Amino acid sequence: MKKSSFKIYVLTLLVSIISVSCQDFLEDKILDKVSEDAIYSTIDGLEVGVNGLYNRYRNYNAPAGENNPLRAQLFFMAADDLGQFRTYQTPYQLSSHTPAAFPDFKWVEGYKLIEKCNAIIQGSENIAVNGADLTRMNRIVAQARVMRAEIYLDLIRMYDNILLDTTATTPENANDPIDYSVADPVAVFAVIDADLDFAIANLNYSEDYGRYNRSVARHLKGKSAMWQAQYLPRTGITSINVSAKYQEAADQFDKVITESGRTLVPISQVFGQDLNHSEMLFTIVRDELLGSTGAGDNLPGGAGTWIGAVFTNRLYEDSHKYFIHAVEDGGEALGWAYPNDYLQELYGTLVIPDPAKPWGRHIITNDLRYTNYFYPETYVANNPTSAKFGQVIPVTDYDDQIRRYHFSSKKFFDAEKGERSNDSWKDYPMYRLAETFLLGAEAHSNLGHTALALEYMNKVRRRAYGLPYNTPNATVDFTSWTLDTYLDESARELNLERNRWFLLKRLGILVERQNLHYRFGATAAQVKTNAYPMKDYMVRCPIPQSQIDLMKTFPQNPGYEQ
Repeated sequence: MKKSSFKIYVLTLLVSIISVSCQDFLEDKILDKVSEDAIYSTIDGLEVGVNGLYNRYRNYNAPAGENNPLRAQLFFMAADDLGQFRTYQTPYQLSSHTPAAFPDFKWVEGYKLIEKCNAIIQGSENIAVNGADLTRMNRIVAQARVMRAEIYLDLIRMYDNILLDTTATTPENANDPIDYSVADPVAVFAVIDADLDFAIANLNYSEDYGRYNRSVARHLKGKSAMWQAQYLPRTGITSINVSAKYQEAADQFDKVITESGRTLVPISQVFGQDLNHSEMLFTIVRDELLGSTGAGDNLPGGAGTWIGAVFTNRLYEDSHKYFIHAVEDGGEALGWAYPNDYLQELYGTLVIPDPAKPWGRHIITNDLRYTNYFYPETYVANNPTSAKFGQVIPVTDYDDQIRRYHFSSKKFFDAEKGERSNDSWKDYPMYRLAETFLLGAEAHSNLGHTALALEYMNKVRRRAYGLPYNTPNATVDFTSWTLDTYLDESARELNLERNRWFLLKRLGILVERQNLHYRFGATAAQVKTNAYPMKDYMVRCPIPQSQIDLMKTFPQNPGYEQ
């Protein structure tokens, strides 16, 4: 019997699959117009299959357009203590945070990706090669194994209770009974670690841009160890050697820092137009010449993403008519979600020039992240018909409409985006060395290596102030380690990069922090903290009801039962 979780990927097609012939099954699973037999039986075929994986992966983590994938992505980017939604969704409202209403994309698409990874990994086992061909094949398979490990790490962090299988669905086992049972978390992490160990052994630190490399595998292996050290004991698993896991995490992060050749770059370059630089461990690549908006992410170049537009205000809607669309101001925008006031105040001293207009906020700071990771507090009037054309509009002169004016993220700014389009073809930053330094600092602090923990965190901080990051500086360096200090510095550096929600969950403080700081509202007067409190059970997402209905025997996560 095939004990398969990955049939979950096939669930929406299951009835048709079990009622057709093997030939029909093969015809249903053609990738890149190459037959499955060719993909999984030759090295060239495996490479085609991996290329197809990256197209699907782009949709999983940096989707095109406005759709269910985007909604799923935004939740993990902004539904934390640093985020604020203006509209579009209230992430923890009881009517929307349900198995039927919550975006199902991460679960469904995650298992689709894993199924494809399984097929490539399993297919490679039947290809007899040696020497240079074996080296090449192992590097190809390592790509699929990093992706499988990453998606499994995603799923267990999102849902806690998941399915596990490493066997591909084939015509021979498609009709086998399916055992839908909750996986042992220890077994899930064992698969994750084995996949990453294989990748570490078979990938180089330098691989083609937009492809996994040894740095990414080590970075993820460190994250896996941190989750095993902190998450598994809270589930009642007492067999974990916590100190050994912290040491494993520290070792992996240290090797990225000392062996990979990666370096921190100047703040102005981190999220610049060209992300192919030494700080980025991994980016998701788009290419307008090889893609098409109408084709979604299926083509090699993908399609335009709206992520940057989500976090940019619609300045051109200003009631005073000071502004028109301009690329430098973000062009066409959505303004659905933003970094919140709590995050803004972490960068320096808050000044509100006119108390009657509290949305006109000014931060006094020398932290270069404030002026590089975010749009400016004030803009120059660019409407030629305005009497103030060419003048700086002070913070006291903007509308109290958050869609029109708010502290906005520039991390996904695209200088080449059309001024009347939400579509951006800029590459998407997935993992970077600054996060490795901060996670390494946390791992070492848990081992009692306070001096090294501070040094790693201070490297990130010095760079933020335009200082040589390898040289101690008494003006900006932290001299003592506290959890709050670490969380604040991590927030300043990594906000909106799809890691804060997971960090807070791993530390066991997600509900507390979210209810303290998450904001929602359309105007300054309407903004509320804790308007829709996050319930304790919401630290694990609801398993999509459609999947629960199809599996029948798999339990819904606690708190979401009908």
